[in-house]
Amino acid sequence: MPAAATAVAAEPSVRAPLPVLGRDVAVPLVTGGEVTYAALDQAASAPALQRVWDDVAAYAPYYGSVHRGAGYLSQLSTDLFENARRTVADFLDCRDGDEVVFTRSTTDSLNLLAAALPDGCEVFVFETEHHAALLPWRRAGRVTFLDAPDSPAQAVAALERALADRDPYGPALVCVTGASNVTGELWPVRELAAAAHAHGARIVLDAAQLAPHRAVSVRELDVDWVAFSGHKLYAPFGSGVLAGRADWLREAEPYLAGGGASRTVVRRADGGVDVRWHETAARHEAGSPNVIGAYAVASACKALTEAGFEALATREDALVRAVREGLADVPEVRFLSLFGDDAPRVGVLSFVVDGWNSSHFAAALSAEYGIGVRDGLFCAHPLVRRLLGGDTGGAGECGAPEAGALNAIRVSFGAGTPEEHVARFVRAVRELVRDGARWTYRTVDGRCVPDAPGRA
Repeated sequence: MPAAATAVAAEPSVRAPLPVLGRDVAVPLVTGGEVTYAALDQAASAPALQRVWDDVAAYAPYYGSVHRGAGYLSQLSTDLFENARRTVADFLDCRDGDEVVFTRSTTDSLNLLAAALPDGCEVFVFETEHHAALLPWRRAGRVTFLDAPDSPAQAVAALERALADRDPYGPALVCVTGASNVTGELWPVRELAAAAHAHGARIVLDAAQLAPHRAVSVRELDVDWVAFSGHKLYAPFGSGVLAGRADWLREAEPYLAGGGASRTVVRRADGGVDVRWHETAARHEAGSPNVIGAYAVASACKALTEAGFEALATREDALVRAVREGLADVPEVRFLSLFGDDAPRVGVLSFVVDGWNSSHFAAALSAEYGIGVRDGLFCAHPLVRRLLGGDTGGAGECGAPEAGALNAIRVSFGAGTPEEHVARFVRAVRELVRDGARWTYRTVDGRCVPDAPGRA
């Protein structure tokens, strides 16, 4: 095996992985025996940090309703909920006056903002975005979809042209990712924000893939809003954040109508009701909030800040190098990229393997090596189609070769990924390319699955 496959462990400056849940889970192999599961699909959902889980467990006995409750546990939970809001604001380096709204996810956050756009607002978004950032605006008004750029500079230039040429020259919003969920490449957020503001537009940053891997400063990037998800930030499912300027949120109708969003509700003489809504984040947090989810996100923010993003990024860069260098002499493996192989990126890599259907390859990694990756179009269909050369076909049936199949494989890791898991992945890819699968597979409900024992 190439030396790069074990290079991470040899670098004394690389810190140990952060403890996460599930790090010792054993899974069965179709070929017999068990192996510790290698969770290398962290761009989809990252395992919760052990510290986050411990914090949640410590709070759970004190669980209570928030806001307006007179009891001790209600007051304690309210303080915890509002302190979580302040922790997230500090984590994102928000400006004075910015609001932090707790949501269910990045998707929820961006749909909330879409519902708060002022009349006549035009949205500009690159076709390279995750569907969570690509689709919410279609119901909100005019949307201009920009072609995938070949470089960061081309992205900035394309945005400047589109904003300058808009007609009418009214309110506008730019939505852009901080790091691609397909290629991991970092986008020129600060430069795109400058272009947006120079042309009278605002900008929202989809930081779902960026926030778990790099420090995000609202002030330094000069973005108007940031959205991210707890389940990618090493917190449990069901929590998200939209943070940023208060004015559009304050002027919009509540995202959900109900208790918590309303300050007063009175009957009118004609039998109807008049409602006075909150003007703070509560305006868009109707209903009983996910207090544990908010607390978990805040705990993850603290843990990552204390670990230090510089050290985390150094370790992650070493893992990326281990994968790329470990497979550099395997010509059948082709990594996907918009900006070039040397572009800065987080720990997300997508690739195809000549002679293999990607679903088949991913199934073999799981069943024969205990490695969890993702295959498909990664909720970024236009981008993956472009990277694969167009709409050449469907996902294809399980089995090799499927040269025309339109899908890819994504490997992704984070702060809790052990070096051994990356080394095992590199070894497994090399073995599958060289020797083929040791088991037989079939397509069931659109997924490639191993045949039952006795059919192999």
